[in-house]
Amino acid sequence: MQFRMLGPLEIADDCEGTVGLGGTKQRATLGYLLLHANRVVATSQLLNALWEVDDAPMTARKILQNAVYGLRGVLSAGYGRGERAATLLTQSPGYMIRVDPDQVDLHLFQRWVGQAREKQAQGAPESAARLLHDALALWRGPALADLVEAGIEWPELAAVQKARIDATEDYFDAQLACGRHHTILAELERMVQTEPLRERSCGQLMLALYRCGRQADALNVYGRVRSALVEDLGLEPGRGLQRLQQAILTQEATLSLEPGRGALPATDGPDGPVPARGPARLAPADPARGPGAPGAGEPAARPPAVRDAPAHRTGTERRRVGVVSVRTRLAPTLGGGGHEDLDDLLDGAASVVREQIERFGGTVTASIGSTFLALFGLDGPGDEDAWQAVRAALAVRDVLDVSGGHGSDGGGLSVCASVDLGEVLLRQRGPADPPTVVGAVLDASQELLSDADVGEVRVSDAVRRAVEDTFVCVPTEPSETMAWQVIGTGETHSGVRGAEASNRACELDFLQELVRRTRRRSVPHLVTLLGESGAGKTRLLGDLGHRITVQPEPVRCLTGRTPATSDDRPLLAQAQILASYCGVRAGDGAPEARAALTRAVRSLFPSVPTASRLLTQLAPLIEPAGESEDPRCALAAWRDFFHEAARRAPLVLCLDDLHRADDVVLEAVEELAEATEACLVVVAAAAPELLLRRPTWAGGKGHATTVTLDRLERITHEKLVEFLLSAAGSERAQAHG
Repeated sequence: MQFRMLGPLEIADDCEGTVGLGGTKQRATLGYLLLHANRVVATSQLLNALWEVDDAPMTARKILQNAVYGLRGVLSAGYGRGERAATLLTQSPGYMIRVDPDQVDLHLFQRWVGQAREKQAQGAPESAARLLHDALALWRGPALADLVEAGIEWPELAAVQKARIDATEDYFDAQLACGRHHTILAELERMVQTEPLRERSCGQLMLALYRCGRQADALNVYGRVRSALVEDLGLEPGRGLQRLQQAILTQEATLSLEPGRGALPATDGPDGPVPARGPARLAPADPARGPGAPGAGEPAARPPAVRDAPAHRTGTERRRVGVVSVRTRLAPTLGGGGHEDLDDLLDGAASVVREQIERFGGTVTASIGSTFLALFGLDGPGDEDAWQAVRAALAVRDVLDVSGGHGSDGGGLSVCASVDLGEVLLRQRGPADPPTVVGAVLDASQELLSDADVGEVRVSDAVRRAVEDTFVCVPTEPSETMAWQVIGTGETHSGVRGAEASNRACELDFLQELVRRTRRRSVPHLVTLLGESGAGKTRLLGDLGHRITVQPEPVRCLTGRTPATSDDRPLLAQAQILASYCGVRAGDGAPEARAALTRAVRSLFPSVPTASRLLTQLAPLIEPAGESEDPRCALAAWRDFFHEAARRAPLVLCLDDLHRADDVVLEAVEELAEATEACLVVVAAAAPELLLRRPTWAGGKGHATTVTLDRLERITHEKLVEFLLSAAGSERAQAHG
């Protein structure tokens, strides 16, 4: 028999499942006695717990006695089954429940938390994190949630809830000491949103953001908590939090964990110990780096899981790795026009690629011309190989792609990348020989890369599943490679796009608040993001999608992109959004796609005739390479489908490059935002030419907004050449030094 208090009160019996506990007073009696298990509780104390002083009836003692009698009958059900029986005893001046502490989840929670704190004090954060994870997993909701819902307010329950928060912060400490700042980032953000005045968790969030390369966001957290403390309590943040802010401002070395070294013991900070910190490991400032390049005074991003150095051994073994393929393209006119000039620039680009790959723990194993192959996990497979590989690919793209993702020679240099996961054969002939790596996944990565457009980072379905909690991915055109494109993340990346993310913070906050407002009022809204190429429209859509899907009350966000040429499917964006909603994955055949669509339509439309009509009209959109013969009919069905879907649950639909769409598509998008009583936000990103085609776009509508994005300054050709030549020179100096 197990007593569960961390959530609704339950008694679990292995033979009969959950045991019935009777009415509220009987349940409250048991709950209060369990809070004081193996201790005598005075009758007067129990009566005060069950009733307010002025609300106790004349028969209160009799009601309590009946509750005790009923509980004894419940507890006696445990006898004769080989269990350690719990008993309810009458013992002056009241009652006591005698129970093995290990039968009570609250006691287990307290014991495991105590053991975890001992492990943390002994410098064993891995063991502490496991214990705390198990302890927190016992919780199924607020303690005695059913009694709290019935109006019970006991001081003991407030203490138990505080212990849960303290243990959660201990768990964050242990994870930070293990270098898993990115793993707990979303949980920390939810904690700080729920408990904005707890300085300890705010400090932990600041540290996690800083280690993720988001120094500005870390300082914003400090600003918010300081404002809340001053406005609500008239107090300044504690000295520990103030010291942490100063350390972030000056980028103190003690804030970053060094791979291969254990964490140092925790030091005193606000509300208790601050996260354990390790020795310094900062990327040095390098004058050879160009404008916006990462690494100048920012923390070196390393694999969060500390691994042992690889042993030098000969032979062949099979190993699972992350594979990153990168292709750069230089415009022939970028340098002086000669081959030697271009070679020097390519050398500089190769130096940057290698630096970013190694920055995230990978190894460049091969390069042919302007194509590079890098592997993650050569020193031993880890859970973070896919995550680190995607981060590295994005970092390379963010530093080198100055074309803005538009055109093959927009800024003189463009880049694209792909990421895949799979097994390779790793052969080591001798300790001094470089390893030889072969495997089908290497070819698959190159195939992904061949389909990638300028500025894109494409990932396989295996990678998408591994990183979907962190990165926002949208399906590409259905193909045998089952490719996805990474379009956003909740973290600010380094380089030019990192600057874009911070510069778009106001627009992002505005869009997020608009989503909240629409959710509260159940009135749809159309937002048009207008901006020239390079203004950051696609990145803004991706960041919005990540923000609203990781908040405490997540909102589903679906994205589609209008094709660039008339040869593509004109309803491609609508097909991508519908496929995402239905759960159709890139590479699914027509039967799988039709089955997914059927499930989605029938769940929204119980009427058989309506469902049959919509299935017929939507099927060409969802099937690979399909296209409707009557676009207006398909668009009307698509509009009706998402009107109904938004009535069931909040939705945000993002349509990128809408200025390329046909007139019938533009009409359907405007009509989409005219539903009644639907939690729907339609975000359309477009170039200003949309208004040239349709001057009255969204005009006169009460729930329509236009946000104009100015083009962000990018690196000039001259600065780019200087940057690449400096990088090449630095690489050669190190090689000869």
